[in-house]
Amino acid sequence: MVTERGLQVLRAIVQDYVATHEPVGSKSIVDRYSFGVSAATIRNDMALLEDEELITAPHTSSGRVPTDKGYRVFVNHLAQLRPLSTAQRSAIETFLADPADLDDLMARTVRVLTQLTGQVALAQYPSFARAHLTHLELVALAPNRLLVVLVTDAGGVSQRIAVLPVDLDEADVAVLRARLSATITGRAVSEARELVGALAEPGRSGRSDVAQRVLAGAIAEELDEFRQEKLVMAGAATLARREQDFRGSIHPLLEAIEEQVTLLRLMSEMVTDEQGLAASIGTENEPFGLGEASIVASNYAAPGGMARVGVMGPTRMDYPSNLAAARAVARYLSRLLDEDER
Repeated sequence: MVTERGLQVLRAIVQDYVATHEPVGSKSIVDRYSFGVSAATIRNDMALLEDEELITAPHTSSGRVPTDKGYRVFVNHLAQLRPLSTAQRSAIETFLADPADLDDLMARTVRVLTQLTGQVALAQYPSFARAHLTHLELVALAPNRLLVVLVTDAGGVSQRIAVLPVDLDEADVAVLRARLSATITGRAVSEARELVGALAEPGRSGRSDVAQRVLAGAIAEELDEFRQEKLVMAGAATLARREQDFRGSIHPLLEAIEEQVTLLRLMSEMVTDEQGLAASIGTENEPFGLGEASIVASNYAAPGGMARVGVMGPTRMDYPSNLAAARAVARYLSRLLDEDER
């Protein structure tokens, strides 16, 4: 059974090891922290922590480093989130201000988060599966080429060029715009996909009918994109700079970044606390092939429901600072998306 002082010793070991990347010994703990006991007593506390598999001795060093289990106890019970500085909060606000669109906002979100933390930043897009279509626009670029624009109430905007096998005039485009808008505007994405999919089925061969089928097919493909989960990332180069912090190869992390599916599953399955914060540490990620990494995340509110923003890096990371940064960015992101909805 670990004593209260033993847990505080664990906190000291985690903090010092994260800061110095050097195994932590009893003497340095006595010198740096006011426990009011001897180095021998601290060694006894460390022995109990080692028995509980919360710390371990690397190689033949006299110092100790946290285990994944030790990091978990630290995050759950001992970590105190460090408030961001005024300058950091100002940087978030400035960097995310006045985005051109949702894609720009999400790209800025991960860039500012990787700058704040020095880790790989991850952000789930808001879910558009439950969003409703608010606008359809058809813009004639040429007699047989139309730009199809779709807008949802969750901030999603998509554009696709449709090449038609027939030429249309302005009156034809207006009729198709009205017909397709009446079919899908105000509908949920999933419902709109079914309705417009029916319009893409083979039918009459008139010029307007052929054009409608092609446009309906293009819209259906865009709605399929809306229904897929998306992830945006930044800072992959930080993994190479921190490679010595990983016990093994970083290749599984690079593969996960490239494929995204694994990271989307992991981010979606992480369990948050009452503050909307979550951490998945080291061996907890082995089912995803990412046992060398830790991910911390915070929920943010979007019109389509909750999504997450966070960072991924080695288990030897500054959990309190990274969680605080994720929370601050998530809160500002929630505020921006709420303002856009109104």
